[in-house]
Amino acid sequence: MGQRTSIEWTEVTWNPTTGCTRVSQGCDNCYADALARRLLERVYTRRPPVLDTPENRDDPFAVRVWPDRLAQPARWKKSRLVFVNSMSDLFHKDVPDEFVRETFSVMLDVDRHTYQVLTKRPARAARFVRQNADLFGMRGLPPHIWIGTSTENQQTAYRVGHLEDIPASVRFLSCEPLIGPLSLCNVWSPGGIHWVIVGGESGPGRRPIDPEWVTGLRDECRAASIPFFFKQWGGRTPKSGGRALEGREWNEFPAPQRPRGSGAVLPHSQEVCV
Repeated sequence: MGQRTSIEWTEVTWNPTTGCTRVSQGCDNCYADALARRLLERVYTRRPPVLDTPENRDDPFAVRVWPDRLAQPARWKKSRLVFVNSMSDLFHKDVPDEFVRETFSVMLDVDRHTYQVLTKRPARAARFVRQNADLFGMRGLPPHIWIGTSTENQQTAYRVGHLEDIPASVRFLSCEPLIGPLSLCNVWSPGGIHWVIVGGESGPGRRPIDPEWVTGLRDECRAASIPFFFKQWGGRTPKSGGRALEGREWNEFPAPQRPRGSGAVLPHSQEVCV
């Protein structure tokens, strides 16, 4: 079944694929890689990886697909906010197009849930949506499927442009772990981004977060009327530093979804910068 999670911006995780490879500095202390090696090694290595080599067979974080998990969302009678592939990236190059298509077919068919698809590979996501117009229609992803990309510093802000190429009602950014200065004011397009999540890194190898990086992004979101969600300061554990930013928690979600009754929903503005 899907796993309940302590991630504040979702309700359950659904992992039809597992495994990934590092593509940028934000991946250096990947929690999913550590979890796969520490707790899930025996589970994952029982299944052949997509690229079935001796090296990958022994690697719990090699990319694997799990067709048996595709039926899970249909079993959840109550509508849920679902983080798709917390233990992988659906658009990793090793995940076959046909399996990506099957995964999206489930999301389209079981539309009582809201799905949050987060990728560090938005260029492939954009190509996939364009090449599968028969699946999505001319309007692209429907409102109950959100698409996002990770942007951990200015060096990875180029991903925003690829994300904005995807026709979707909700495109979001996960600036977590935020490991360096990041300004989006001159990167995003008017109406191109609908939600921004920011968070610090946790774990023994965590890198520090500067409060000015957080307030700078918060202020850019406020100026552009984009919902802003501050997940954590980070620390030894994700909860160590708390979530308060300047005396309050920031729990804004994009309309029309307001899970867990937490926070306000802001209108979308065409104004990008003050």
